Amino acid sequence: MLDDMFIAEDEKIVLDLHNMQVDEARFYLENAIDTATYKIKEIVVIHGYHKGQTILNMVRKEFKHKRIERKVIPYNKGVTLIYLK
Repeated sequence: MLDDMFIAEDEKIVLDLHNMQVDEARFYLENAIDTATYKIKEIVVIHGYHKGQTILNMVRKEFKHKRIERKVIPYNKGVTLIYLK
């Protein structure tokens, strides 16, 4: 788990899904994973939580992809970390 703290900036993607509809957010997240090179180890998904939790729930509970190794929920409720295989 400590290795996760030292992921280089060029090995991660930051994806901001604020103000999107669920289908649009799912499209961008899926596209980010599909097009990410195998050098990319982490996707930082910023979805927020104050204006509703539909995108948060989609990212954390519903969204599946064959490249996802695990999802981590940090102390910031508006973010989910997705680690890729």
